[in-house]
Amino acid sequence: MKFTVSREKLLKALQRVNSTIGSRNTLPILGNVLVEAADNVVSLTTTDLEIRIMTRLDAEVEIAGATTIPAKRLLALVNNFEDAMVTISSDERHHAEVTCGTSCFKLLGIAPEDFPGAGELNVIRTITFKGADLKRMLGQIIYAITLNDSRKVLHGMLFSMHDNLVTMVATDSKRLAMTERNVENVSGSNGDCIIPLMAAQEIKRQANPQEDVTLEIGEKSARFSTADTVLLTKLIEGNYPNYRQVIPADFKQQIPIATSALLGKIELVQQVLADSTGCVVLNFTEGKLELRAASNEIGEGSAELPVEFSGDPLTASFNPAFLADPLRFADCEIMTFKMNDGFSPVAIDGGDGFVYVIMPMRH
Repeated sequence: MKFTVSREKLLKALQRVNSTIGSRNTLPILGNVLVEAADNVVSLTTTDLEIRIMTRLDAEVEIAGATTIPAKRLLALVNNFEDAMVTISSDERHHAEVTCGTSCFKLLGIAPEDFPGAGELNVIRTITFKGADLKRMLGQIIYAITLNDSRKVLHGMLFSMHDNLVTMVATDSKRLAMTERNVENVSGSNGDCIIPLMAAQEIKRQANPQEDVTLEIGEKSARFSTADTVLLTKLIEGNYPNYRQVIPADFKQQIPIATSALLGKIELVQQVLADSTGCVVLNFTEGKLELRAASNEIGEGSAELPVEFSGDPLTASFNPAFLADPLRFADCEIMTFKMNDGFSPVAIDGGDGFVYVIMPMRH
């Protein structure tokens, strides 16, 4: 195998696939990137056996072939090279020679036949998203996924498709984030699946807002495809909790609040909290919201915000991090706080299909 490629293009491609490379791979081959060259196209593939990422790039292929190369070493070299073009070749022992300008390195490879295969995906439903829409929807919810719960189903996000309505849900059992959107390009049967956190994070990171992303779902795995990159992930098996029953049907108060202004006040008053167990108290009275926080170790503080509120005063306490998350990630200018009292679930509604449900703290 021998090919020459733009250093810049190769660097971006290696950055796309390197996230699956862990520091504690039990199999040496999982630390390598599969490099395949043919017909002036080079494909790079990595896997941790749960997620598989493959990306393609144009190159000048002199000799078609394949090898596997230590992924992190190759990325580090290409990142530090200074010339515009990189040439990679491999010998019969699958060792690679990597040259750029006057720099030349030899990296010991492993036979490409040892690299794990992709497996079959029998597609039962297909959805095509605009990249910007998918990126936004994932950003609105994935911070609420937890890996600390013994229930494996909570280690991912629920992806539900019914007719043209796509619903994504994440919860750590203390709060719930949900986003819904009608999508035009849909085929196949309705149904639910659970996409692991790492796969959701990778798609959010890699999706180009200007390009479409196609999602193909099978029984046990799913495939996300963009113009040049394909991510294949195993799905989490099991039944996701009934998230609809967590969202109250009616509310006595609906209070629209400017997102960035409220986030700023939360970040301000939480400065007096000593650790993550502290709370921020929201006190709604006629025309205003007062935020208060206090700790025995540091002191106390308060800040006010004008809001459209009338009626009996309403007070509720919240974990400041949980309260700030939807304001930080939901990408909505106005959030409507829907409340009944200071003890029942509170819904924070972005008005565009995004809803976040949080329980007030008791103290």
